[in-house]
Amino acid sequence: MPHHPPLDPDFVPAARWNRDYRADAARTAGSRTVHFTLARPDGQTWTFMTPMLPDLPEHTERNWRYAERLVKTLLWARGGSRIRVQGAREIVSRLKLAYRPEGARAFDHDFIGKTCFGEAMSIGEGRPQPRAAHAPGLSVEHNLKGCRIGFDLGGSDRKCAALIDGEVVYSEEVKWDPYFQSDPAYHLEGIRDSLQLAAAWLPRVDAIGGSAAGIYINNEPRAGSLFRGVSPEDFDRSIRGLFRQLQQEWDGVPFAVANDGDVTALAGAMSLKANAVLGISMGTSLAAGYVDPQGEVTGWLNELAFVPVDYRDDAPSDEWSGDHGCGVQYFSQQAVARLIPASGLTVDERASLPERLEAVQSRMAEGDERAAAIYQTIGVYFGYALAHFSDFYDFTHLLLLGRVSSGEGGRIILDQAQTVLREEFPELAAKIQLDTPDEQMKRHGQAIAAASLPRL
Repeated sequence: MPHHPPLDPDFVPAARWNRDYRADAARTAGSRTVHFTLARPDGQTWTFMTPMLPDLPEHTERNWRYAERLVKTLLWARGGSRIRVQGAREIVSRLKLAYRPEGARAFDHDFIGKTCFGEAMSIGEGRPQPRAAHAPGLSVEHNLKGCRIGFDLGGSDRKCAALIDGEVVYSEEVKWDPYFQSDPAYHLEGIRDSLQLAAAWLPRVDAIGGSAAGIYINNEPRAGSLFRGVSPEDFDRSIRGLFRQLQQEWDGVPFAVANDGDVTALAGAMSLKANAVLGISMGTSLAAGYVDPQGEVTGWLNELAFVPVDYRDDAPSDEWSGDHGCGVQYFSQQAVARLIPASGLTVDERASLPERLEAVQSRMAEGDERAAAIYQTIGVYFGYALAHFSDFYDFTHLLLLGRVSSGEGGRIILDQAQTVLREEFPELAAKIQLDTPDEQMKRHGQAIAAASLPRL
């Protein structure tokens, strides 16, 4: 039986919409199998195979909705600048119109193509390609042998730890303010300082691993909020090669950097002693990371803030990309603020997003049912989103983090999500375990996991 979010009854879950579409395709004569292949300039490829309804006038708009939302999800979950479609020529022509500099997906065209992969996005017909191996340097084995440094770069502090055979011998947080620093030297000197502080506790340095918010491909920053104050020219000139420079300063020891969401998922995998972990953090935005069934950080983008989870026409829009129904509006402080008016709570609209979240959490602690309805709504969203994400990620553990998920509200989100899975997707409910981080992971998990990234 479908579940409706109490404060947003018009929500159209991607998981349910896609399930119904595929069921119709399975029983409709003339349906076809279509391959969507996503590729990167370095040759990595992924192919998603799916049934689609026949190319007939009565199916045109449903086919387009399904294919366009699928491509959008693949772009931001996997990441690639070259899209090839086999078996649906009419979709290719419409994708070309949408993903062009002046098209409806101009933001995606520019960000995915030029910013992430350094080339214009290309779309065409093509045969599916075999799935390539993971990006070099991101394959991990949870191996902590040797003398290692792990660091995590946040917006208000940078964490660094020194480990000897997996034992933390030093851990420190240093305050910094990177967001609006225009001089790339500020970032280089800050990271260098943390590495030197940690190295002082080690007899030698065998490997260095790090995590930071943003998109990192082959140890190179392609985009990140930490560097928002740096001009595009200085970013290309000084930030892209930042970690290669640091590696050279440390005699070329194995050095690997990954998105902080991936490293959080890796920390969860290590804490749970399990693989196939999808980590979701509901904070200022929606962040995600993934460790696959082989225990590897894949190098996928995992930018689920831009992945569509609501297929209604008038879904709330993301102010950055301009698209509708994407994850950031459902699993973040923005989601809480958006739902406050519908809940009946009175919260100062001039307050910042963190302040509005704090107000809702205070009401939740007092047992206010209006606050509980906000978390129940997010929980219904989340249950359906997990079913949707399972089409693209093979995971058996879901690790939930972030300020939105703290306290009693977080328990409501998890309970509601489990109810949706159990009643609408019982096969997933039996497979997926929902977890929250333990205290050890909160204290040292990120640095330990980052330190495990490089292979010796």
